[in-house]
Amino acid sequence: MEVSYHFVPYGEVLNPEKDTFALDVGMKTVPGVIDHHHPEAEPECTASLLVKHPELVFQHVDPAEMASRNKAERKLKIITHRLPDFDAVASIFICLKMLETGQVDASLIEIAEYARLVDSASLPKSIDLTATPYSILRAIFATLKKEGDEANYERVEEGLRLMHFLYTKSEEGYEITENRALFAAVDRYEKAMRRVEEDYFQYLLEVHQFPKITLYLPSVSGDRRLPVDGLICRNPKSFLLREWARRDRTNSPHGEGFGFLLTAFGNYRYILGVDPDRGVNLKGLGDLLNQKEEEKRKSLNRPFTYRWYDGNCPFFNFRIIDSPQDGPSLSLQEIVRLVIQFGSSK
Repeated sequence: MEVSYHFVPYGEVLNPEKDTFALDVGMKTVPGVIDHHHPEAEPECTASLLVKHPELVFQHVDPAEMASRNKAERKLKIITHRLPDFDAVASIFICLKMLETGQVDASLIEIAEYARLVDSASLPKSIDLTATPYSILRAIFATLKKEGDEANYERVEEGLRLMHFLYTKSEEGYEITENRALFAAVDRYEKAMRRVEEDYFQYLLEVHQFPKITLYLPSVSGDRRLPVDGLICRNPKSFLLREWARRDRTNSPHGEGFGFLLTAFGNYRYILGVDPDRGVNLKGLGDLLNQKEEEKRKSLNRPFTYRWYDGNCPFFNFRIIDSPQDGPSLSLQEIVRLVIQFGSSK
C-alpha cells in the first residue's frame, strides 16, 4: 500500500475523505477523522481511541477491500499535525497495522496505552527516562536539522521506525515501556539514551537561570486553589525540561517539583501546562489570554483568526494552553503578568 503524508496546523477542522485518515488532528472523532482535542471527545489520546474503537478505522476503509485492489489503486493518505509527536506517530503506526492485519492485537494495545501516558504527560515519575521510548524519540527528534515539511517527514520516518521496533519486541515478549538493555542493543537508540543522560545536565544548567514563581491554581474539582511551584522557561535547550522539572525536588521552592511550566520558544510560541499529578488545571486562564490577545490585536489592526488553545477537552481538562497558530501578539512579559494575576488569589 502506498502511503502519502500531509501536515496541517494544530486545530485544523477536517471532514472525512475517501482513502484518507486524519489522525491527532481534525477536531472530531468519526470514522476517518480521529482527534481528541475537542470538547466532545472521550478522555483518550488518538492512539488509544484507535484501539478502543477500531470501527473508526474499519468503517472508513475496509482492509479486505483495500487489499483486493490492484497495486496502482492501493493508496492511502494520512493527515496529521505539523511537528508530529509521539501520539501522532503511534496513531499512524497503529492505523496502518490495523489495515494490514485487520485486527487490534495485544502489542498495538500496549503501544496505545503507553502513548496515552505520554500524551497526557502522566509517565510515572519513577520510570527511568533514559530507558523509555518517549525520551528516546525526543532525543532523536532533537538531532533532526531539516525544516518545514522535510522535518515533518523525518519525524514520521523516525517515529514509525521506533514503533515498528516496539511492536516487534512486544510480539517477542519483551517489556517495551522501560528496558535499558533492550534499547542499548540498538546503536541508534543507545546513542539516544546517552543524549537523554546529557540532557539532564543541560536541565541543571538552565533551571538556575529561569525565574521561579509560586501560583495558586484551581483544583480539578474547582472547589479550592492549591499552591504550585512554577518555572518560566525561555528558549530552553533541554528537550526533556518538562519531565526533569516535574521531578525536581531540589530546585523547586517547596520541594515538590515544578507543577507549572511556561515555555517560550522565541516570540512565536508559548506553551503553558501543569503536572496532572498535582490535581490542578488552568481553567479560565485561556479565556483571560484570549481576551487580552483580542484587545491587543485590535490596537495593532491585526486580525484575530486563531485563538489560544485552552485545553478544553476531556483528555487534557484545561491542563495545557498553547498560543495561536499565527503567533501571539502578547509578549512574554504580558503573558507572565496574566499568569501571575490568574494565580495570585489563594
